[in-house]
Amino acid sequence: MISTYRLPALSRRIVLVCVASSLSALAVSATAADVYPSKPIRLIVPFAPGGPTDMMGRTAGKILSDKLGQPVVVENKAGSGGNIGTDAALKAAPDGYTLALSAISSLAIAPNLYATLPYDVARDVTPITLVGTAAGAIVAHPSAPFSDLKGLIAYAKANPGKLAYATPGIGTSSHLAAEYLQSLAGIQLIHVPYKGTSSAAQDLLAGVVPLSFESSLTTAAPNVKLGKLKAIAITAGSRSKLMPSVPTVAEQGFPGFDVVTWFGLVGPAGMPREAVDRLQKTLAEGLNTPAIVARFEGIGADVKTNTPAQFAEFIKLENERWGKVIKSANIKPE
Repeated sequence: MISTYRLPALSRRIVLVCVASSLSALAVSATAADVYPSKPIRLIVPFAPGGPTDMMGRTAGKILSDKLGQPVVVENKAGSGGNIGTDAALKAAPDGYTLALSAISSLAIAPNLYATLPYDVARDVTPITLVGTAAGAIVAHPSAPFSDLKGLIAYAKANPGKLAYATPGIGTSSHLAAEYLQSLAGIQLIHVPYKGTSSAAQDLLAGVVPLSFESSLTTAAPNVKLGKLKAIAITAGSRSKLMPSVPTVAEQGFPGFDVVTWFGLVGPAGMPREAVDRLQKTLAEGLNTPAIVARFEGIGADVKTNTPAQFAEFIKLENERWGKVIKSANIKPE
């Protein structure tokens, strides 16, 4: 402590000004050090490189890095339909420096499909924002005896339990879209689950299976344009700019049918509110630009952002929605 008792008045004032300035500088320095983010961010993409999730994750990572001034290291951590990578992010310290670009599979389907999970969505997740949605499609081999949804349903009703369809696996959004449609249309199809999109696509192109429910248009759209497949319907609520001539399921007799694969940024429970708000605001501003919107449309996806509170409610409603479908169809994990 500095004593000013014996100093002249002017000198005392000078000393006090200097001390005040020093304390103010220290306070500013401490505040600057605490501003989020002050070090690199780890962004886990819980799927393999190359797919829609990876593209969205890397796009989000670049936006955050450019606008927040810190490196964002994207780490692909695939396995168990996205559950492994999502769990790794949720087990990290809730300081805002480990995030995940997770999806419907881990945040809404898995909690209803598996008896136990290493995480609890309601308890362990900090929702930040939706990032995007990918439209799915119903596509068929050219030899299939129908070319639209009305024809598909008529054929299925005339041949109950005989029309097979492929999906990337049990409990995927594609599988749930098929089960949901069957319940609405009163038809019975045969599910042929594959271990991933590529093997299902190969068998569809070869005519081994006549029908497929696709979770993304990235593989379906090129083959439809080449005449190797025929598009029956888009499963999203609106048409895709990637295949604008293909009508939706809703347009073909099922109003309100809207099934997409969605992706969103999440972190561990207990993240600082200022970090959550800054991440959400930064991504919302960065994603909703013409260049990024066009990039998403190029893979049959749409930019979708919302507030943390809206995203939390969205996750809750999606859990309720798909929980009912899984229970009604008695879907069990592989």
